[in-house]
Amino acid sequence: MTAPAPSAYLLLEDGARFDGVSCGAPLPGAGASTDLRSTGEVVFTTGMSGYQESVTDPSFAGQLIVFTYPHIGNYGVNATAMESDRIHTRAVVMREAVDRDDAPRAEQGWLSWLAENGVPAISGVDTRALVRHIRDKGAMRGGVFSGEVPADEAAATVSAEPSMAGQDLASTVTPAEAHTVGDGDGPLIAAIDTGIKRSIVDELVARGARVRLHPLSDGAEAVLAGDVDAVFLANGPGDPGAVQHVVETVRGVLGQKPVFGICMGHQLLCRAVGLQTFKMEFGHRGANHPVKDLTTGRVEITSQNHGFAVQTPDGTGRIEGDEPVRWDTDFGQAELSHLNLYDRTVEGLVLAEANAATVQYHPEAAPGPNDASYLFDRFLDRIREGGSLADVNRQTGDAAAARAGVAADGTTPAEAAIDAATDTDTTTDGASA
Repeated sequence: MTAPAPSAYLLLEDGARFDGVSCGAPLPGAGASTDLRSTGEVVFTTGMSGYQESVTDPSFAGQLIVFTYPHIGNYGVNATAMESDRIHTRAVVMREAVDRDDAPRAEQGWLSWLAENGVPAISGVDTRALVRHIRDKGAMRGGVFSGEVPADEAAATVSAEPSMAGQDLASTVTPAEAHTVGDGDGPLIAAIDTGIKRSIVDELVARGARVRLHPLSDGAEAVLAGDVDAVFLANGPGDPGAVQHVVETVRGVLGQKPVFGICMGHQLLCRAVGLQTFKMEFGHRGANHPVKDLTTGRVEITSQNHGFAVQTPDGTGRIEGDEPVRWDTDFGQAELSHLNLYDRTVEGLVLAEANAATVQYHPEAAPGPNDASYLFDRFLDRIREGGSLADVNRQTGDAAAARAGVAADGTTPAEAAIDAATDTDTTTDGASA
């Protein structure tokens, strides 16, 4: 007879408690080492899949992930879904977790893998009520504890956890030294590695680029060394305002080479030109965020993972209209290019005079939709052409058509096949000539 799972609970800093059962690594108070850290900022993600990609994304360092989708673990885990070399989230909170390893590509069960990697998890939680609480009160500190741990002891542990605002977590996930991924004679892209996802590197390398990953300690001179063709600013965890030395590095490369930033890289580039960032109430985490291109009016469904945003000129954090807002900066005019349709926050900018552009979302998805994957194509195209990045994040008709499988002349693949068959020379009996 299988023993019942030990009880566990999630406690938030405001005293809200959500009970469940332990299903990952044993929690302190239930036979585990007391140095297990199961506290951090509690955030939620709305993706229906991609749980392994989420927990191995360095952007989740220092956080506890609440999955809004009820069933997590249905298809197990496998090595190809890793976004880094390890799990970064400190704990996982779920409604109904399973440990299946019988899916076609599964190499191990989800819960067995979490336990093997020392990551606590809790299932049986009313995640709907929990997410509504976070949406109402904001993301906050919290922790997962064994049911044996007294509530006052758990509350003290949560209170000792530092706030996400002001935390430099990017320095905990950056490499020790610079190294290059990819070979050949393709464009050399210097990426400041604040916690870059593996799939981002793969997208660039698949398009023929070489990606040189730099630790945060490298300054502008090191980043630009070796006849680099462009600079890429990546995603990462923590407060972008806590890594001012990286902001200074970005200031040193702007105007020297084309610069493209996504997610935290978007925030760092904006800070480098004099804009400010702020901590959002509960952030954007999931694979279903609608973003409007203000130039074309087109909308992309995007994958996102961030808790900070770029401040607007009026200090409200919101852009109420659909007209491109402009900021005057030390590097020329910055123009708003993209807008989040959920909460009207800044999602992308263009700095034509500095040959730089940004988007807040993740064009590589992993997990999520591929609406924005053309950004990698256009970034590499502009580098090879020696052109401007002024339109690199514009959703043109050609990009939309490519995603829909439509040629530039409006022909679908099926129509093209029919046309090709019609144009083929044939004999009188219908056989190909």
